[in-house]
Amino acid sequence: MNTRKLWIGLIVVMAVSFGVLGYYGFEIYRDAPPIPEKVVAPDGKVLFTSQDIKDGQNVWQSMGGQEVGTIWGHGAYKAPDWTADWLHREAMFILNRFSMDEFSIPYENLDEEKQAMLQKRLQKEMRTNTYDPQNKNLKISAIRAEAFEAISGHYAGLFMDDPSKAHLRESYAIPANSIKTAERMFQMNTFFFWATWSTVTERPGQEITYTNNWPPEKLVANEPTGSLLLWTGFSVIILLAGIGLLGWYYATNRKEDDEFKVPPVNPLSGTKLTPSMKATLKYFWVVTALILVQILMGVITAHYGVEGLAFYGLPLADMLPYSISRTWHIQLAIFWIATSWLATGLFIAPAVSGKEPKYQKLGVNFLFIALLIIVVGSLAGQWMGVMQKLGLVENFWFGHQGYEYVDLGRFWQIFLFLGLFIWLFLMGRAIWPALKEGKENRHLLILFLIASIAIAVFYGAGLMWGRQTHLSVAEYWRWWVVHLWVEGFFEVFATVAIAFLFVRMQLIRTSIATTSVLFSTIIFLMGGILGTFHHLYFTGTPIAVLALGSSFSALEVVPLVLMGFEAYHNIKLSKASEWVNAYKWPIYFFVSVAFWNFLGAGIFGFLINPPIALYYMQGLNTTPVHGHTALFGVYGMLGIGLMLFVLRDMDLKSEWKEKSIKIAFWSLNIGLLLMVLLSVLPVGLAQTVASVKHGLWYARSAEFLESPTLETVRWLRVIGDTIFAIGALYLGWFVFGLKTGWSIKK
Repeated sequence: MNTRKLWIGLIVVMAVSFGVLGYYGFEIYRDAPPIPEKVVAPDGKVLFTSQDIKDGQNVWQSMGGQEVGTIWGHGAYKAPDWTADWLHREAMFILNRFSMDEFSIPYENLDEEKQAMLQKRLQKEMRTNTYDPQNKNLKISAIRAEAFEAISGHYAGLFMDDPSKAHLRESYAIPANSIKTAERMFQMNTFFFWATWSTVTERPGQEITYTNNWPPEKLVANEPTGSLLLWTGFSVIILLAGIGLLGWYYATNRKEDDEFKVPPVNPLSGTKLTPSMKATLKYFWVVTALILVQILMGVITAHYGVEGLAFYGLPLADMLPYSISRTWHIQLAIFWIATSWLATGLFIAPAVSGKEPKYQKLGVNFLFIALLIIVVGSLAGQWMGVMQKLGLVENFWFGHQGYEYVDLGRFWQIFLFLGLFIWLFLMGRAIWPALKEGKENRHLLILFLIASIAIAVFYGAGLMWGRQTHLSVAEYWRWWVVHLWVEGFFEVFATVAIAFLFVRMQLIRTSIATTSVLFSTIIFLMGGILGTFHHLYFTGTPIAVLALGSSFSALEVVPLVLMGFEAYHNIKLSKASEWVNAYKWPIYFFVSVAFWNFLGAGIFGFLINPPIALYYMQGLNTTPVHGHTALFGVYGMLGIGLMLFVLRDMDLKSEWKEKSIKIAFWSLNIGLLLMVLLSVLPVGLAQTVASVKHGLWYARSAEFLESPTLETVRWLRVIGDTIFAIGALYLGWFVFGLKTGWSIKK
């Protein structure tokens, strides 16, 4: 296939996919669950207003938001899903009231026939939509108003300082007085009520709720819809068809570079490092330091899973609660992975063009300082926000936004957005001389520049929501950042960067690298752009989102089944010549990327992607199985591989001592695998069975998760975590040893 056809294909895929993504984004705006102006009791008493709900959303965000339990299944896996928990508590409150009024005994003591009768009455009570679109008020019955007061009291005791809730607080890793005032607590309860109301109230003229009958709760007839089953089957068919077509393409069109001769000596051996290329070294020191801190936060966060509010007896949660350690764990991962990739780009750009633009080193150093300020400032702001030391407005701007992966305050978001454009400017001016020359690698350079532009531009999706934007709309844009920015265009950028590295080393022809990268980008974005919708099945979106998300997310898996070709190709490259052996460990990290792409992004990703699977699994530990193996296994290992490639090119004359990096490589990979297989996956599968049988509320409950068997399984995570942490320490020892000399043979 020629380059021109591939470019046309890429343009068509991008235009059509973003057109559809934008159109249904508008539909999400239009069909999102309404926020009532007033919630009123039968006697006309106003219980709370839309402003209370919106302020309550901000209170929830300020205490960590999606880093403390989940809402609509998105967030942390310690503590309940608050919507599922509230829904079950409200259902049981009403059922017990019905039972006492009619039979004078508690609901659980009734026979099955009477229970079934009361459940039907409950379903009519809770699923009927009483929102008036004319006056925009929601009228609820007296019994639901009573339920609101009762459940609000339970949550006030939990999030504030009720001594009787101390054990439950420890189980949920929520310190006492996480919410410090009664006003804030009332507001957060109104937000929880509204978010739960959306999960059980049927859309006008339909027999499904605003969240497509999620979460599973048989008491209120929240059960899988026919569309969930239909599109699950369709996604499997698309997956099989996609694999077949891609296999056919590989068999008929893929050209191996068998006739290409590897140079007898390293073509880069005479390359002169420019001042800006040398200036990127400190980026990788920071990357290594952030890896170590991020893993420390992961160890603390994982331990809170078994000890709640302490770390081996130390009352650490008083100063570093679970919501902060988890926030920092995720945020630092994004920071160090992105920094590694950005620094790789800054190193490659002048090397490709062979020219150093004026003041390029100054720009690289300025960007480095800006990134440090963003990292330190945003982490400090998040701590201030969660410790309730900021007002709601100040928290939005400088504290904790409460949205997983984009927790940093709006000021820091804007700062980072501007920093990415500074990086883009530095990249563009360094690449431009090579683009003007019009050499054979011009197409690869254009794709490299496009990917760089996309990295800068698409982070801007995180600025598309405001302080009190509707949760459904905020989730739509949040997944633009998480799925399209982190998983999408960074992937394209990394693919092009690796191709450039191999082309510069003359290990692959420029023409083959260009066509391979273009084809890979088309295949990836064909499923990846609209695959964004698979995160939005149950966030107050219309059924069309479910249909598109399930279909195109299946296509995301298609290229991953052929990761074995990539791994084999990279292993062959590492053995192509004696001098290539110097790049053995960077290439081995690329081999591990192929493995984790297949297992973490492919198998574990598709485990939870089909609608019927995600219906029962969303918000369970099956999600962090995919999250850890894809984020660290794919993007983290790739970031480490890119870093090692650059560090190797910075000093080609030295010979590395391999023991430390060898231990780091195997410990990181084995530790990650054991972490998942021994603990996180078994817990997730056990929760899935509980979710199917009893409902999500039970699968996330302290009662279930603190059973002796699951306590033991959670403790087993120590094995994988310890091996993984040892690997990180050896990696740090090796990287810093390249400067001090202990990682280099004398």
